[in-house]
Amino acid sequence: MTDVCFATISRMPAERKRSVNMDEKDVCSFSNKEKEKDRDGERRPPSARDKAKDEAKMSGKKESGKEEKRKRLEEEKKKKEEKERRKKEEEKQKAEEEQKKKEEEVKRQQEEEERKLQEEEAKRQREEEAALLKEKEEGHQLHQEAWERHHGRKELRSKNQNAHEGRPEEAFFSRLDSSLKKNTAFVKKLRTLTEQQRDSLSNDFSSLNLSKYIGEAVSSVVEAKLKISDVGCAVHLCSLFHQRYAEFAPLLLQAWKKHFEARKEDKAPNVSKLRTDLRFIAELTIVGLFTDKEGLSLIYEQLKNIIGTDRETHTHVSVVISFCKHCGDDIAGLIPRKVKLAAEKFSLSFPPSEIISTEKQQPFQNLLREYFTSLTKHLKKDHRELQNIERQNRRILHSKGELSEDRHKQYEEFATSYQKLLANTQSLADLLDENMPDLPQDKTVQEEHGPGIDIFTPGKPGEYDLEGGIWEDEDARNFYENLVDLKAFVPAILFKDNEKSSQGKDKDDTKDGREGKEGSSTTEELELELEALDIADEPLEMEGPDEVENEELAKKLLDEQEQEDEEANTGSHLKLIVDAFIQQLPNCVNRDLIDKAAMDFCMNMNTKSNRRKLVRALFTVPRQRLDLLPFYSRLVATLHPCMSDVAEDLCSMLKGDFRFHIRKKDQINIETKNKTVRFIGELAKFKMFSKTDTLHCLKMLLSDFTHHHIEMACTLLETCGRFLFRSADSHLRTSVLLEQMMRKKQAQHLDARYVTMVENAYYYCNPPPMEKTVKKKRPPLQEYIRKLLYKDLSKVTTEKVLRQMRKLPWQDPEVKSYLICCMVNIWNVKYNSIHCVANLLAGLVAYQEDVGIHVVDGVLEDIRLGMEVNQPKFNQRRISSAKFLGELYNYRMVESAVIFRTLFSFISFGVNQDGSPSSLDPPEHLFRIRLVCTLLDTCGQYFDRGSSKRKLDCFLIYFQRYIWWKKSIDVWTKDHPFPIDIDYMISDTLELLRPKMRPSCSLEEATKQVTDLEREVLVKLGLAMEKDGRSSAMSEGEGLDEEDDDDDEEGGAETEEQSGNESEMNEQEEDEGSENEEEEREEEEEENTDYLTDSNKENETDEENNEVTIRGGGLKHVACAEDEDFIQALDKMMLENLQRSGEAVKVHQLDVAIPLQLKSQLKKGGSGQQCIGEGESEISDTMPFVMLTRKGNKQQYKILNVPLSSHLAANHFNQQQAEQEERMRMKKLTLDINERQEQEDYQEMMQSLAQRPAQANTNRERRPRYQHPKGAPNADLIFKTGGRRR
Repeated sequence: MTDVCFATISRMPAERKRSVNMDEKDVCSFSNKEKEKDRDGERRPPSARDKAKDEAKMSGKKESGKEEKRKRLEEEKKKKEEKERRKKEEEKQKAEEEQKKKEEEVKRQQEEEERKLQEEEAKRQREEEAALLKEKEEGHQLHQEAWERHHGRKELRSKNQNAHEGRPEEAFFSRLDSSLKKNTAFVKKLRTLTEQQRDSLSNDFSSLNLSKYIGEAVSSVVEAKLKISDVGCAVHLCSLFHQRYAEFAPLLLQAWKKHFEARKEDKAPNVSKLRTDLRFIAELTIVGLFTDKEGLSLIYEQLKNIIGTDRETHTHVSVVISFCKHCGDDIAGLIPRKVKLAAEKFSLSFPPSEIISTEKQQPFQNLLREYFTSLTKHLKKDHRELQNIERQNRRILHSKGELSEDRHKQYEEFATSYQKLLANTQSLADLLDENMPDLPQDKTVQEEHGPGIDIFTPGKPGEYDLEGGIWEDEDARNFYENLVDLKAFVPAILFKDNEKSSQGKDKDDTKDGREGKEGSSTTEELELELEALDIADEPLEMEGPDEVENEELAKKLLDEQEQEDEEANTGSHLKLIVDAFIQQLPNCVNRDLIDKAAMDFCMNMNTKSNRRKLVRALFTVPRQRLDLLPFYSRLVATLHPCMSDVAEDLCSMLKGDFRFHIRKKDQINIETKNKTVRFIGELAKFKMFSKTDTLHCLKMLLSDFTHHHIEMACTLLETCGRFLFRSADSHLRTSVLLEQMMRKKQAQHLDARYVTMVENAYYYCNPPPMEKTVKKKRPPLQEYIRKLLYKDLSKVTTEKVLRQMRKLPWQDPEVKSYLICCMVNIWNVKYNSIHCVANLLAGLVAYQEDVGIHVVDGVLEDIRLGMEVNQPKFNQRRISSAKFLGELYNYRMVESAVIFRTLFSFISFGVNQDGSPSSLDPPEHLFRIRLVCTLLDTCGQYFDRGSSKRKLDCFLIYFQRYIWWKKSIDVWTKDHPFPIDIDYMISDTLELLRPKMRPSCSLEEATKQVTDLEREVLVKLGLAMEKDGRSSAMSEGEGLDEEDDDDDEEGGAETEEQSGNESEMNEQEEDEGSENEEEEREEEEEENTDYLTDSNKENETDEENNEVTIRGGGLKHVACAEDEDFIQALDKMMLENLQRSGEAVKVHQLDVAIPLQLKSQLKKGGSGQQCIGEGESEISDTMPFVMLTRKGNKQQYKILNVPLSSHLAANHFNQQQAEQEERMRMKKLTLDINERQEQEDYQEMMQSLAQRPAQANTNRERRPRYQHPKGAPNADLIFKTGGRRR
């Protein structure tokens, strides 16, 4: 039993309640007096004086009403002007802010551009520095190589010119080896000498006597097949010969002259040999083996012959370039532009041309420049011709839609030769230090034909990009492009046959290419062919080679059938595996299964006969199973890298079948025909069936565009038309054929079904242009907020989203307002996740209080706006807002008064009860019923006790009257009955809220229930008026004064709560327009009666006994880490103080002691009550208190059973528990100290015994008793508990 004395009682709520009730009493008394006067006036007949007075009063009232109306209009006008002024100021401020934002945006963009420019400039500088460094390295390398070559040539030239002085005598040759075998072997080696043999040949030469073999050696050197890199070795050996044998140089000169004379007769000289020989004799002349006159004349003559015969074709330009590159500096005095720029840029000195005089070099320079002039003319001519070919090809493409293979090959060959000629011209211009000619680009191509596709560079980006790409979506792209690479999984030995066959086919292709090159047509013939071309009118005939292919295919199938019969006779095990595989193929209806089947076939069944069997199984797919065609095509495409014959055979069979159906021209088997063209289209998308052949099939169908051919053409376009139209290399031809198909549709009078099919196929391939929807660009932070609320938020991720929301920059008003706007726009959230937003808001309010207020205000405003606008397009939005409001009540963000005010507004705002139509709530509109049911389904189950329960009961009565008023309107007839789904919704809602409630059966019954309810309220309101002021303004504190007044107090409280509701309903019946004032009064009364409660729990009195039970919750204590740290620090400080001082700590008496004269009364009178017994108090969920009051000079006590959920009882109970826990903790701490001291003393004793010798104990039975150290506290004595045995 706990005794508490309340010293003072809060009087403010009671005073506020008393003042409100007194005002109501005055109003009611005044209204009663008026009614009595009216009744008296009805009894007395009116006199003339009274009539005059009444007329004067009425005129005065009219004048005062006009004055008030005029004042009201002036005030409204002033308010309107003020509002407009504020609006203009806001617009002006907004415009200034927008201008400032734009300026900031422009400034930011400028800064961004400047930063990009700086980065680009830095990148360009780095690239320039790297290029300069590379150029410098190349220049130094050129410089080093030039000086090394110059010194080597100069040294070798001096040796050769002075060779006659150092030639050996006859005695020297006698010491050398003159054997026939070695000498002939050496001469033979000269025919195949290379740079790697320089040392070995030099050693052999030094040991041999070759005086008798000079002629053979000269012939071998002249006829040797040298490379450019081997010329240095040959020059070195020739120098050795010249320095030892005097007759070698004249013989070599004569041999070269004969060799060049014999070459004049060759019609097609070897360019490589010519290049090497020209450089060889130039090097021999430079090193002094020949005299300048002999050598230069020979070189000039040969160079002149080469240039003279090559002025038109320039096939020997590589010979001239090689000569200028290796010998031009000494023979012709050429300084390449690269060398000149390096010398100027890096201040390098290159070796001068001193070997041959300038006069002798001039003829060579003139000859080379003449050749360069002819070369530039040739280049210009080829450039113009190439542009003409491109122009003609474009014209053909735009008119016909395709290029012939011969013409395309001719263009590629000409373009290749032009590129080669251009590169040679640039090289020669650099070597001669000449400028390249101007090559103007043809700008009329795009102007004549408009934007098109560059078929010559089909992969050029930016030329052609239709919206959406080739494939419909990402899954389709993966299906048709991402294939399994069997070569990565399957051993190469399993598909070696495919490699052999592919090599043979490559050879055949090269042969065909050569034949096509020979038979290529001229430009004039092609233009004539284009002029005579008319695709639309002439039907295409079958080609002869195709029929030959069909015959070969038929023979192949017969051979296959015979081989299959042989295998059937042998009964091989592999045949059973293949048959099972083919039987399972129709079950492969997804990507994984078909890829697994491809790998299985390649691993276990890859033989020629099995491949043919597979082809036949694929070809004979049932005509009803069109769903298998994409997967079968994927199987063929997957197998193609390892076994290409599968795709080739299947495509050949499909071509033959397609031609068969075209030739037959019957009107049966349309499913088989569609299957064939659909299979062709699927293979075309996997690039197994060439685009050219596919478009040729379409052209054949368009040539006879009737009956089944129309369906086949549409089926083919619906299968692969988009792919062909959006592929760069087939776009133009496909577009031409599509336009031709649409022209045929217009020209022919087709059936409506065919017209629809043709239009669907056309617009599938080439959809009409659509306006691009401009996606609103938001800042990244706003996009992140929308992602958190509209995508990430769910029941599982609410805590995570809340943590992220708390990290937002809440000090920024724009961020806060945008988040509030996103939460108010609850219709953007999934309907099933609305409760998550309410949960999130409830968690966020603990950190940002104003957010909850703004969101609730926005939701209520949106609900009101929906009722005022009342457009069907906002219905989903209104449903979401109503549900969100209910969820906000569930999470204690709004009070019940807000919910009831909204519910009453649903059935009263803009509603005319007299039956006249209203634009805000038309008679046939039932959406407000749906709103009420949504709100009640969300939060109505919590209105199950107290005044909220009574308010809901009252609302349901009015709601039923609203429903029956809607049902009774003439709009609903037998032909157009009241919607049954609304009836079901209403019954479900009532069943959920009030299962035992009997719903009204008619409008009269519902109206009678409303009338009875209002009459009952009026009666109770009248009773409340008859009571005196004390009883009507009674508060809970005064209700506790006397025990015998409990019944009256309960009645008073009940009257207060019900009077608010009843007066609200009464005034609603009299005047529907005053709904808001009634609801505000209801809210105030609910707040006055609920000021001691937390949410929706009311104070209740117990009529059976004299005890008052206070039900209340209060603020919930939130555990915090700082509180725990503070408590721990406080405990530590208290413990230290206890250890320092041995004095007992005095505990302050928090409870007020009961007077002695009352204790005896409590023991006598309170012993029999159940609520005071200790046994019951432990079981009960209440805590008994005693409240002392004073009445006059006499003290009285009152027993209160306070629930443990209230602040008072919970705090007191927690305090008792904390004190008990503190006592137990101190006890445990003291005992632990005692034990630790005993343990330490025992260890010290054991150590001392171990250090000194053990004494003999004569009396073993007696043991020394352990004595407690002095000053150790006795825990049992301190805490008054029993001793603890150890």
